[in-house]
Amino acid sequence: MNWGTELWDQYDNLAAHTHKGIEFLDKYGNFVKERCAIELEYAGKLRRLVKNYQPKRKEEDEYQYTPCKAFKMLLQELGDFAGQREVVAENLQSNVVRELHLLAKELREERKQHLNEGAKQMAVLSTAAGALERARRAYERAARESERALEAFQRADADFNLSRAEVEKQKTNMKLRSQACEDAKQEYMDQLKKTNEAQRQHYEQRLPHVFKQLQDLDEKRIKQIKNFMLSSVDVERKVFPIIMQCLEGMEHAANSINEKEDTQLVIERYKSGFLPPEDYRFEAASGADATDSAPAHPTHNHLTAARGTVSGNRIKKRGGLLSIFSSNKEDYSDLPPNQKKKKLQAKVVELNKQVAQEQAAMEGLMKMKGVYETNPTLGDPMTVEGQLNECCDKLKKLKDQLRKYEVLLAEANNQVCAPTLHPVARTNGAAPNQATSIGSNSESLSRSASESSVSTGGCAGAGNAGGSRAAGGSPESGLGGELAAAHAEHADNNEHDENDEHCDHESDFDYYYEPDLQPLGYCKALYAFEANGTGSTMRMECGERLLVLETDAGDGWTRVRRSHTREEGFVPTTYISTTLYSDAHVH
Repeated sequence: MNWGTELWDQYDNLAAHTHKGIEFLDKYGNFVKERCAIELEYAGKLRRLVKNYQPKRKEEDEYQYTPCKAFKMLLQELGDFAGQREVVAENLQSNVVRELHLLAKELREERKQHLNEGAKQMAVLSTAAGALERARRAYERAARESERALEAFQRADADFNLSRAEVEKQKTNMKLRSQACEDAKQEYMDQLKKTNEAQRQHYEQRLPHVFKQLQDLDEKRIKQIKNFMLSSVDVERKVFPIIMQCLEGMEHAANSINEKEDTQLVIERYKSGFLPPEDYRFEAASGADATDSAPAHPTHNHLTAARGTVSGNRIKKRGGLLSIFSSNKEDYSDLPPNQKKKKLQAKVVELNKQVAQEQAAMEGLMKMKGVYETNPTLGDPMTVEGQLNECCDKLKKLKDQLRKYEVLLAEANNQVCAPTLHPVARTNGAAPNQATSIGSNSESLSRSASESSVSTGGCAGAGNAGGSRAAGGSPESGLGGELAAAHAEHADNNEHDENDEHCDHESDFDYYYEPDLQPLGYCKALYAFEANGTGSTMRMECGERLLVLETDAGDGWTRVRRSHTREEGFVPTTYISTTLYSDAHVH
């Protein structure tokens, strides 16, 4: 299949065909370009749709139901789906449209070059054919003139009236014309040979070479269109796994809808805690006097119950000038009992987190001060004194608020007194179940009470200036007495007796008696450690086996006990290898 041999006489048609082929390439490029625009527009509209249906701030309460959560997940997956359509458009633009535009430009230049070469070869052949035609016409003209000269000589030779000189003249003219005819004939024959050779080379070599180049150009165009189509398909195929993940995410979101869970959620959200109203009682009409003197029956709280069951906050109270004298509803007393209980529970949890944060901040400051006291070249311990006092005051305020809301929560639970304390004691105002949980956020809060019992074992240890790690301080800091002194000064300012304050009330750090702790595991001393003499640390020998009472709360110390002497204290966590009974995990 060779255009040079099969289509030797179709130069103009091949030129038009290659032109149409490049125009089709441009047409396909415009198609892909418009498709990219459609993909981008589609992705943009999807993103706007997702944005318009994102939950507003005022709708956040409604999005706790499973259909709303599923719809939110679906919007997220749809946003990711839109992103994949954008990836398709970007890859088509870079891998197809741009390359296709460059290819079309290159093919146009090559086609123009090949056609110019073909036109040059056609001009050469046309020149040879023109020379042949001129030689032929010259030969024909010379032949005619030779024939006329011959006829004139024959007439003169037959005419006896002409002189001998006249006859010789006609004979000489005849010979000249005959020689000119022979010369024109020879030139015509030579030009014919040259023209035939040029024509043979034109149709057998030169023009087939041009046609072969045009054929290669056209086949290259066709092959590249195939590659571009396959590349477009490959661009789509690469995003299909992610699109399938988006669709699977939408399916998972739909399957996460649970009508029973939402039903229970509605109950928890709107349950007021009120009892249904009692039956109406029959009121006997025994006369005006009897009616006036009869005690009125208690009116049932239908409005109150309705307010609690229909909506906890939709019935607005009277405003105006009297509203500025109304009390602040921090105790949620305007809510139904069940809703009030939920709000108070959330408030207690929030305050516990804040107390834990302040406790951690105080531990950091106390460590810093301890380091400064140990090595004064690093800094002045008094530089953190003001921050410690500020942190102590803030911690006391938070614990006061926590006690307040715990009392309100107890009242909401219809309990006469506060819940019974855990044997390990509620520390820093935290709930009992938080004070004893290992690994919880409030683990560091329980450390202050347990550390005080190491040195003193009782309430009086709260005022010991050298033995306890007050408020979670490290054993090396020696700041327990300073904080206890700060607490005593604060207690004097509030006109409380200092001794009674330490023994009968919660201090700033809630010291309680703590019974023996149950071992959580055991450890082996990797290095020897000498106690610093403050009473909270404990000496150990290399290779010694000890019981673990409390794990490291982030301060670098672990509480341990000797099994044979019952001696307890803190040792550096990095000096031991710990194994807990719960998971037998070696730290």
